[in-house]
Amino acid sequence: MTDLHDLPTPTLVVDIDLLQRNVADMASYAATEDLALRPHAKTHKTPRIADLQRAAGAVGLTVATVSEAEVFADAGHTDLFVAYPLWLDHDRTCRIRELLGRTALTLGVDSAEGSRRLAAQLGDDRGRLRVRVEVDSGHHRSGVAPEEAGDVAEAAEHAGLVVDGVFTFPGHSYSPGAQADVAGQESDALGRAAAALRRRGIDAPVVSGGSTPSAQATSAGVLTELRPGVYVFGDAQQWELGTTTPDRIALSCWATVVSHAGGRAVLDSGSKVIGADRSAWATGHGRLLDHPDARIVQLSEHHAVVDGFTGPLPPLGSHLRVVPNHVCNAVNLVDRLVVVQDGRVVDTWEVAARGANT
Repeated sequence: MTDLHDLPTPTLVVDIDLLQRNVADMASYAATEDLALRPHAKTHKTPRIADLQRAAGAVGLTVATVSEAEVFADAGHTDLFVAYPLWLDHDRTCRIRELLGRTALTLGVDSAEGSRRLAAQLGDDRGRLRVRVEVDSGHHRSGVAPEEAGDVAEAAEHAGLVVDGVFTFPGHSYSPGAQADVAGQESDALGRAAAALRRRGIDAPVVSGGSTPSAQATSAGVLTELRPGVYVFGDAQQWELGTTTPDRIALSCWATVVSHAGGRAVLDSGSKVIGADRSAWATGHGRLLDHPDARIVQLSEHHAVVDGFTGPLPPLGSHLRVVPNHVCNAVNLVDRLVVVQDGRVVDTWEVAARGANT
């Protein structure tokens, strides 16, 4: 086995013990709250991690694209939800038909036009597909107003599609102190949307929501399904939001101190490996696991400039563990994750769905 200090840098490393703990804890929470767990695989994009989630009790996976669905179907996952309002072209239609032959597939819709397009493109295969109506619960991205969900569901049914419920993404939970309020907004919006379907005589057995920041504020009652993603790793955003702690962060970038220019530490973990995302409320471009007061104050493609050390600068050539702000983006920048346990490399996992954007 390779010692962690012998790895080239920058490299994304996963602590397998922390990863397994995070997977088990979210599965336990969902089971305790009587919620089905359908984690979003766009975070890790890695079949080996999806296998761990399924073994822990996940009912299936959420994905963002048809190509992500293909990757996880190839890896043997047979219940996939594309949580996105797809507008089908000929290419995607052919690929969805192929997927229907080997997995239970659900697609998101948020318009009558999109539903009719979906049904027309799939033709005789439309009845093999489930669709779920997306609702805007306050994030104001995609999704219809809750009271309009019945219109979309009715159009989908009239077009010959099977509607199995409603879903939302409470993305505005990514804001300090907002998690409990956002979970309440989510529950209210989904409850109204499910009622709108029932008024049209359409059952809504699946009421799906959840994000990593709001997950622990979600309980059964209205929701039947939870779809967090980032929880498997954690990241600097979750650390700053207080929805994880540094001792639970399972993924970091193993980086080298290459310069002390300007009296600050410069690392080789630039935006091409940790990503460039920075929320307006974030205190830096990333954080350091072993130096909680330090922040990445300047980020370019191959340089991360760190300030705020409470003691002397780490020596040139020393290694640091960098926590990306947004782990989903960081993972999408690498071909594989190095798996470590007790400071030793134990495995390498392919990021098989990297770049699966179509």
